[in-house]
Amino acid sequence: MITPEMLTGRSTEHLAVLSGNHRLQPAAVEAFRAMQQAANAAGFDLQPASTFRDFDRQLAIWNGKFCGDRPVLDQDSQPIDIMPLSTAELCEAILRWSALPGASRHHWGSDLDIYDPSLLPAGEKLRLEPWEYQEGGYFYPLNQWLTAHMADFGFYRPFTEDQGGVAIEPWHLSYRPLAQEAERLLTPALLLAAWQDKEVAGAQWLAGHLPALFTRFIHIQRKA
Repeated sequence: MITPEMLTGRSTEHLAVLSGNHRLQPAAVEAFRAMQQAANAAGFDLQPASTFRDFDRQLAIWNGKFCGDRPVLDQDSQPIDIMPLSTAELCEAILRWSALPGASRHHWGSDLDIYDPSLLPAGEKLRLEPWEYQEGGYFYPLNQWLTAHMADFGFYRPFTEDQGGVAIEPWHLSYRPLAQEAERLLTPALLLAAWQDKEVAGAQWLAGHLPALFTRFIHIQRKA
């Protein structure tokens, strides 16, 4: 049973090592390793770029973007000027690409970002932008293979369509048996409890709009 602390990134008791510093829940580790082997047989070096991320790390990302210390991107992955934005506009702009602290799917140990380092040209930096995975991009062949085979291992992409909320993220995979249960259990009340004694930028506005934000950015009806 996943606890509120695990759901919101404040516990690591549900995690096992995937590789290096990368951690997932044990069932997701097993499933991903099986998918890695199949990908390797097809000629791909499927690797994690990001797995578990704790609450404090997500809080630093959120606050850094809200305060202008980190870039906030538009729908085309281009930096925007946040100075003219209202609190509402700024929060929604950040939510296009970054989750609220305590509400990131990376807290759950079921989700990860993937890439193939062998397909990344020498001297190029991994950006985790849609074009890298779309036709003509470095990772398009891997993306096509995953589309055809990831469901065989229990994985799906939660962000496949732009519905005016979270941007398309073809690199982000969820292990369905764990992720769907975690998504069901996460509620606005649980998130607010995780924010107690934390300095979450924009918290006053966010707290008053959490039900709507959950609908647009967290509890989204997505295709598998």
